[in-house]
Amino acid sequence: MRLILTYLRLYPKKSAVMLVALLLAHVAEGIGLSALLPLMNMLIEEPAQGGADSDTASSDSRNELERIVLDRLADLGFSPSVGVLLFIIVLAVTFKTGLLLVAKKYIGYTSAQIATDLRLDMLRAMLASRWEHFLHQPIGRFTNSLATEAYRSSEAFVHGMTLIAILIQASVYATIALAVSWQATLAALVGGLVILGSLHFLVRMARKAGKKQTELLKSLMSRLTDTLQSVKPLKAMAKEDLADAVLEMETAKLNRALQREAFSSAVLDSAQEWLLIVIIALGMFLALTHWNVPFATVITLVVLLTRVLSRIGKVQKQYQKLMAAESAFWSLRDLIDRSERAREKLGGGIAPGLDSAIQFSGVSFAYDNTAVLKNLSLKIPAGSLTTIIGPSGSGKTTLVDLIIGLLRPQAGEVFVDGVAMSEVDLRKWRRRIGYVPQENLLLHDTVLHNVTLGDPELGEADAKYALRGAGAWDFVSSMPEGMGSLVGERGTKLSGGQRQRIMIARALAHRPRLLILDEATSALDPDSEAAICRTMEALRGDLTILAISHQTAMVKSSDRIYRLQDRSAVLETVSTPRASEGPG
Repeated sequence: MRLILTYLRLYPKKSAVMLVALLLAHVAEGIGLSALLPLMNMLIEEPAQGGADSDTASSDSRNELERIVLDRLADLGFSPSVGVLLFIIVLAVTFKTGLLLVAKKYIGYTSAQIATDLRLDMLRAMLASRWEHFLHQPIGRFTNSLATEAYRSSEAFVHGMTLIAILIQASVYATIALAVSWQATLAALVGGLVILGSLHFLVRMARKAGKKQTELLKSLMSRLTDTLQSVKPLKAMAKEDLADAVLEMETAKLNRALQREAFSSAVLDSAQEWLLIVIIALGMFLALTHWNVPFATVITLVVLLTRVLSRIGKVQKQYQKLMAAESAFWSLRDLIDRSERAREKLGGGIAPGLDSAIQFSGVSFAYDNTAVLKNLSLKIPAGSLTTIIGPSGSGKTTLVDLIIGLLRPQAGEVFVDGVAMSEVDLRKWRRRIGYVPQENLLLHDTVLHNVTLGDPELGEADAKYALRGAGAWDFVSSMPEGMGSLVGERGTKLSGGQRQRIMIARALAHRPRLLILDEATSALDPDSEAAICRTMEALRGDLTILAISHQTAMVKSSDRIYRLQDRSAVLETVSTPRASEGPG
């Protein structure tokens, strides 16, 4: 029940409203049911004969519950009759229906809120986590958490609240039944506990199947995401059947886990129904043939105890469903908690303006004990166009990540305007950076939205400024709807050079002090690359540009070029006086 208590603690006000509404609804139902026994006696008993003696005998034979109901009616000034008792039953059902509507509404709303809150908590925790933590998380894990685990967690809440509702209902029925016949009620409750105990193995089976589903869904979604990202090379080499075989095997395992859950649920339903009928039939037989219980009392007990036992069975069914789904919640919470523990420390430091230079001083960095940079020293003057070149794996992207502050050096320090990166307000620093990656990250939306990304602080004037700066305004203004034109899925309505210019405009829209091009021209043809380089030359001086590139045109346009080799940097070419300061 730890999961139910967790939900109640997370949503105390809504939970209180739900529980009070459920309690009052079933109390109202209990009041209606309490009128059932005197009503049955009125309908079954023959009209009294013999005057006062008969009335006295009838009064003596009344059940305690019946006497309580009739006494309360007398206190209120009502004469007991079929009409009055039926009115009480109808009024009780009306109150119950209204209160249950309130409870179910809050259960539904809270269920939706749980899924939303979990998704937002996960997204915020992941986006706020350190870059190293983020890199080690499979994308499929995120997808599964956002879709499957969040939904199953909200369903677990519904099962838990339904369990509580049924438990309250069963308690009300049992209380009324105890007033009719405590012996029969206790016997029925013992029978109900026997049912629960004998069938509890099916609950354990469902819980185990639910845990298996959670693990398999994480694995399957991770594999599926990786496979979809590799469809083209797989199809190109006619090897898609290999991926299909792996996914088929994972899906088959998931199917078996789902089948085990379905089997345990079906067996529980059937077994409970059979055992319930056996207990009720045996009780009726003994009451009518051996214990000489009045027929009206037997019928009332049958109605009440059938409901008690059926609700006990439903409690177990809901508990089974809760156990099958709870692993999704704990899995998602584990991901959120681990991400929160890996939260990146932002803010509270100095906000450099990049007026002087970015400088690496004796910087070393390693991934899992594999050295990437060792005792690296270099300087990127403000206002310059600096290019970093070197073979794959030489540490170019790592160098960029250190400048952005996504990574921290294990030795040495990175300085911005003489301020150590460890003392920099990273949030403010990153807001001074425009970043253009190699990958095409355009959205299936308008040019305007792709430039501003919906930032409320950026308007059409900012987008136009950025498009002009990126050399994209001419072709954008000639499009049918200008900045309101759609670029297509991943920018398919644009050429490669045009797509890259939109990406550069996105990086320029917030007027950064540092523009980073991370292999941004590697997929372009020579003419498009040359055009981008001319754009960078025009921007040089107004902002600092750092390019990671293998391309000749970008190298020729640079003020200084550093070649990364042997885990360090060599100043290879000086093309302007601005670069004459030398490394470090």
